[in-house]
Amino acid sequence: MSQEHSFDSKDFLKSLTKRPGIYKMLDERGEIIYIGKAKNLKNRVSSYFNKQTASPKQQTMVAKIAGIEVTVTHTEGEALLLECQLIKRHKPRYNICLRDDKSFPYIYLSSNQDFPQITFHRGAKNKKGQYFGPYPSAGAVKESLKLLQKIFPVRQCDDTVYNNRTRPCLQYQIERCTAPCVGFIDKLDYAQDVASTVMFLEGKGSLLIEQLIAKMEQAAAILNYEQAAGYRDQIGKLRSVLEKNFVHGERGDVDIIACVTKANVACIQVFFIRNGQHLGNKVFFPKMTEENEPSAVIQAFIPQYYLDKPVPHELIVSHELEETALLADVLANLAKHSVAISCNVRSERSKWLQMALTNAENSLLSKLADKQGLYGRFLSLQEELGCKETPKRLECFDISHTQGNQTVASCVVFDREGPVKSAYRRFNIEGITGGDDYAAIYQAVSRRYKRLKQGEHDAPDILFIDGGKGQVREAQKALAELAINDVMIVGVSKGPDRKPGMEKLILVEQEQPVDVTPGASGLLLIQHIRDEAHRFAITGHRQRRGKVAKQSVLEGISGLGAKRRQLLLKQFGGLQGIEQAGVDALCSVDGISKQLAQRIYDNFHHHDDH
Repeated sequence: MSQEHSFDSKDFLKSLTKRPGIYKMLDERGEIIYIGKAKNLKNRVSSYFNKQTASPKQQTMVAKIAGIEVTVTHTEGEALLLECQLIKRHKPRYNICLRDDKSFPYIYLSSNQDFPQITFHRGAKNKKGQYFGPYPSAGAVKESLKLLQKIFPVRQCDDTVYNNRTRPCLQYQIERCTAPCVGFIDKLDYAQDVASTVMFLEGKGSLLIEQLIAKMEQAAAILNYEQAAGYRDQIGKLRSVLEKNFVHGERGDVDIIACVTKANVACIQVFFIRNGQHLGNKVFFPKMTEENEPSAVIQAFIPQYYLDKPVPHELIVSHELEETALLADVLANLAKHSVAISCNVRSERSKWLQMALTNAENSLLSKLADKQGLYGRFLSLQEELGCKETPKRLECFDISHTQGNQTVASCVVFDREGPVKSAYRRFNIEGITGGDDYAAIYQAVSRRYKRLKQGEHDAPDILFIDGGKGQVREAQKALAELAINDVMIVGVSKGPDRKPGMEKLILVEQEQPVDVTPGASGLLLIQHIRDEAHRFAITGHRQRRGKVAKQSVLEGISGLGAKRRQLLLKQFGGLQGIEQAGVDALCSVDGISKQLAQRIYDNFHHHDDH
């Protein structure tokens, strides 16, 4: 029976406003399945319930609607922004969703030192200095820094290292730094290298070459051939870098966005050009349930992607968009400068767009081949373990601890697309004897599957446990107590030499390990999920160990109880804030005397004298 009867669309549409806004479609569980925006809410929402105009995809979605909520906005532009924020937050099933929330990296040049430092930067721009970018990836930043170091040896070391050196480091030996830390270069010469670096990063490469040629000729004229040779080498290196990275005919900031779709998968390739320099490219696979046209995918991608990132002056797109003017207007308001969106481009730009499309096609084909290969591994797994049906979802638990302290269990999840990182979970294991892996597995599995009973997540077909018979028994006991009996438990114990491929698979009822076909592709899937669980557990444990170490910094101060600790952390926004606060600032917190403030201050700063 259709869900339509549980939602009276005629009654709802009667009173719906014609103003702009967003609409959220909810299913019978109250979950948002789709978020859309409209210039005219009444017309837009009505179109879904008109059998003549609604697409098959829309009709499928309409059958699941149990309620609709609307929010009215002043303009369609406001609606677009709100829609975008909500899609990023809720990731509804029927929307095209971008799965990338990482902030972009920059190159940072400090400005408050005699010998500035150039380095990788990600996050809030709260340090004094200049920021260049954004770059598409950490790799692109590191590559640029490596190139810069070869041409203009500006220091890239941390201030702590720089301030404490008594002799030059390896970077000086291999001519990647001029050793300002021990006074091997004066301020003026160093400042010239910094100025050249800035010109390069600002895209003024040709002007920089002209300046270096003039300096080379000057040095040669006064017979300083060694210095002239140094300039000659810089010019040569600079030319080769510029040939590789500079985009002819481009002087501004441009992003080139190309999209291809196939078999319900979309791939977007973005080329970044800043100051006429190609900084690299990045690939995205937005989540979508249904087949969508490339133009619709780009239309959804652009606002979600640029909502919290710097917007270039121009976007070149591979397909004509339905709402170019609206998008350009919204982006211009976000960026506080004009933004052009072009589709039909010629000459050099057309070549770049074609290159982005080719890259997108190749990435998509690799992704589809991976999906095919992954499906093959699931089939192989079914065969090796004798499952009635091909598994759809796998989970794997791993335990990590150091000498029995701060035990952390990790649970990772794979489906037929690969790792499902949003479903990963960590459990801090409490109240067990240190190093007792059996008790840890029992506690972790119990806690995980209690949540399954409460409907928080889907059940896996197979649960892998990193361990042997004992661990498998504990997992079975935990599931039996929760009356979950449709999950297959498989123990993965390491082979005699701990070599990948030599693992033994242990099933609950069987005395002997499973007789696995050597080289079966299902084994690769098991290795992959177990390695991922191990990686996730180790990182979780490191984070927990770090937290404990940080907490103990405050816990070791006499006279500072739990309440005052909480108050301090709240008022100063965390440990870093407390560390940076002076004695007077610490005194301003209720219940903290001058003496206690001094003790807290000394606790953080006693090692500064060494």
